[in-house]
Amino acid sequence: MSTCKCYRTVRDRHRTRHNGLDATSMSRSKMDGIHDLGGKHGHGAVEREVNEPAFHSRWEAAVFSMAGIGRRTGAWTNADRFRHAIERIDPVSYLTDTYYGRWLGGIEALLVETGILTSVEVTAKAVELGADSAARVAARPASSSDLIPYPPDSGTARRAQVAHPRYAVGDEVRTVENVTPGHTRLPAYARGKRGTVIARHGSWVYPDSNAHGLGESPTQLYTVAFDGTVLWGEGAEPDVVVSLDLFEPYLLGSRWNGP
Repeated sequence: MSTCKCYRTVRDRHRTRHNGLDATSMSRSKMDGIHDLGGKHGHGAVEREVNEPAFHSRWEAAVFSMAGIGRRTGAWTNADRFRHAIERIDPVSYLTDTYYGRWLGGIEALLVETGILTSVEVTAKAVELGADSAARVAARPASSSDLIPYPPDSGTARRAQVAHPRYAVGDEVRTVENVTPGHTRLPAYARGKRGTVIARHGSWVYPDSNAHGLGESPTQLYTVAFDGTVLWGEGAEPDVVVSLDLFEPYLLGSRWNGP
């Protein structure tokens, strides 16, 4: 049975995260975090588990439930903020924790940042539970008066169109070189790269603002196709095309005159 590595490193994470700097300032002081691994070497192959279960251990299911409860209690109000919290956990923990271990790190950060818990309380509970948290997670009954539906009905992130799309299918575009510090959905490996718009999807919530409490700022969303050699160089596998869903502020059009 797997254990939650995050309990073993929680004190280090909180010492890094809450060392006198405001959490928002910390997040905006760095352009790219350890989470942006696309195209980076040295991390080995992605291993796929045959017939992988939804949860490998009870504590993973508990963390999954905590994510829904946290949203209902106001620890975070949208998925973009939750994703950004996960991006900001300690880099070593990000690389060594399991998938739901990273979720728990993000949950811990948001509970502290919103004042629901203190970092001292989170650390004390982690120490109390110990490294083998799976043995301490009790099974919930099949029915109970306090059970709530999960996942919560958060609706769609699509919004009414607020502006005419700048680009049409078939337009050649280039992604921006730099993005606003903080959360973004434009991966580092695709910045400053030429591609072609192959689909338009209307206006959607803009993650770059929504993750920081700056509003939904509905923005046009496109699918852009990139040739593998554009992204990875001449050593890329032949005939590889990578399609990314990208928001309009990430794109430059015909007014850009570069190569």
